[in-house]
Amino acid sequence: MLDHCVPRRVQLALAGCEVFTAYQRGWSELKNGELLRAAEAEGLEVFVTSDQNIRHQQNLAGRGIAIVVLPTNTLQLLFPLFPAINDAVNRSQPGGYEEL
Repeated sequence: MLDHCVPRRVQLALAGCEVFTAYQRGWSELKNGELLRAAEAEGLEVFVTSDQNIRHQQNLAGRGIAIVVLPTNTLQLLFPLFPAINDAVNRSQPGGYEEL
């Protein structure tokens, strides 16, 4: 799942993955903690965000969803990182956390 702050076109980096945005799930009003809980309750496996402070704002211990943090939400800067984003999502484990 892509966080609110991640450009939708990042889903192009995730070929072979079923990708949803928070908006598409009807969760556009949810903040990070609520959003993570909703995603976990739905059985989603990976949360992709560009929120650099998420690990300081949320208790990530015991989470069942993996979190991949992008270095920016500027699409032009993310294009060269598409292979790394894909790799990070594909190697993620439940409860994992990775910053690119």
